[in-house]
Amino acid sequence: MDGLMMDEQLLLTSLLWRTERLFPDKKIITRLETGRYHEYTYGDFAKRVRRLASALTKLGVQPGERVGTLAWNHYRHFELYYAIPGVQAVCHTINLRLFPDQQRYIVNHAEDSILFLDVDQIPVVEALVADGIPTVKQFVIMCDGELPQTTLSPVLSYEQLLETGDEGFEFPDFSERAAAAMCYTSATTGLPKGVVFSHRGIVLQTMLMATHDKIGLSENQVWMEVAPMFHCNGWNLPHACLMQGANIVFLGIHPTSIDHVQTIRDLRVTGINAAVTVGSMIRDFVTASSEEWDLSSLDTLWLGGSAPSRAVMEWFQNTYDTFVLQGYGHTESSPQICFNYIKTTLADEPEEDRWARRQTGGIPFPLMKVRIVDDFGEELPWDGTSMGHIHVRSPYTASAYYNDERTKDAIVDGWLNTGDIGCIDPQGFIILKDRQKDLIKSGGEWISSIDLENALMSHPKVREASVFAVPNEKWNERPVACVVPKSDDDLPTRDELAAFLGQSFAKWWLPDEYIYITEVPKTSVGKYDKKRLRSMVAEGGLSQVEATIGLAPRG
Repeated sequence: MDGLMMDEQLLLTSLLWRTERLFPDKKIITRLETGRYHEYTYGDFAKRVRRLASALTKLGVQPGERVGTLAWNHYRHFELYYAIPGVQAVCHTINLRLFPDQQRYIVNHAEDSILFLDVDQIPVVEALVADGIPTVKQFVIMCDGELPQTTLSPVLSYEQLLETGDEGFEFPDFSERAAAAMCYTSATTGLPKGVVFSHRGIVLQTMLMATHDKIGLSENQVWMEVAPMFHCNGWNLPHACLMQGANIVFLGIHPTSIDHVQTIRDLRVTGINAAVTVGSMIRDFVTASSEEWDLSSLDTLWLGGSAPSRAVMEWFQNTYDTFVLQGYGHTESSPQICFNYIKTTLADEPEEDRWARRQTGGIPFPLMKVRIVDDFGEELPWDGTSMGHIHVRSPYTASAYYNDERTKDAIVDGWLNTGDIGCIDPQGFIILKDRQKDLIKSGGEWISSIDLENALMSHPKVREASVFAVPNEKWNERPVACVVPKSDDDLPTRDELAAFLGQSFAKWWLPDEYIYITEVPKTSVGKYDKKRLRSMVAEGGLSQVEATIGLAPRG
């Protein structure tokens, strides 16, 4: 017997329908390079989205066609989030920070037919054209006024394109399982892998995002989208803000530290989602500044990509009463797998235990199933100690990569193998131990680089730390720590760091070397780039790291 419910499709345009009727006066605000702000309402946004969707159909865009974007976080990019999938095409956001050969591969692999780009991306795209992106037949530059000089052809300005559209355009109805967006995730080895998000998956994940009590995403929020919009749909926060009628703030093109801080102050921002490195950057900017910065409006700071250090979490809490939370996720899961918060049943735990929980990945997101398996595929118990491979499945988790044979290694009996190693405690908190490729196996025993990094970053003289493996003839691998000190004039000694770690870890876990560096290399989405550190060592040993990013020689 079937249920007697309407078969209404879960489409992104259903979120837009809600917002343009219920919250037409709420605002979308973008920082401009002039230091001023562009703002308009969700009602105006909806009209422009409809005009853009109409214009795309007049350009001949067909269902399933991929339309690429090379753009920063701003209102025009947000309009593309709805106009492209609204006509059953696929919004393919391209990472601005990838190497050109990777970008060219992504455009060609996706077979993008149109590229929307910001003005600063013109030289990048001209170079891509010279190297060959044959499927692209139209370029649209997102700019004000006259088109800048370019060899791209045929080319339109974004506003010219909008003028050809109809703001009364009616979106078509189609299957919720149709592709809505596309994003390529960096692979451990080889070329990036394409993840294709369905309307159904994005809408479900967006709805669940709004239910999380620690984010508290509601109509009274002013949320600043700092995570790149080219990275997994901006973690779906733009969609959630639109659905809930929260004012949303974009930082625009090439934001700097002061832009982050000024915008929080000027617009009384209440929530931010960003990479862990952004939290440290804001803290460091404010503490180094001679000006008093009133960031007291900031209630929630969601830091992702890796676990924020306790030092950063405590600084925001003590300085601005800002709650810092983290989650655990992957592009393949849209991206949330877990979110962290302390259940009321655990509120009476000792403070140190609560802090330990806050630095785990958290508990599974609604509709997300998680398991830990050993090397033979046997499921392990949730006892907080049994460590194995983290597998996940949900209605918003990828079932395959786009046209990629690596799917066979990633999907195991209907579960996605995340490539991460961890355990789950009896309360359901996922304790991430490491990426499979970043675990250090020394003398047959595993060492977690994440645990060592978190401990080092709690040292009062350490700003950032990255721990990785180097080959060792006797032990197979040994850990090395790269440390960014808070002050060049007050370096923690190697003995001091070893003694500090020795309070929490067995002696054989401790790094063999401590290297002072100016910064930890970052990936295109702000994560620590251990692959680059390992590459430096492979090229010229630890001295290569010192020569490239070193602050002081080893003593």
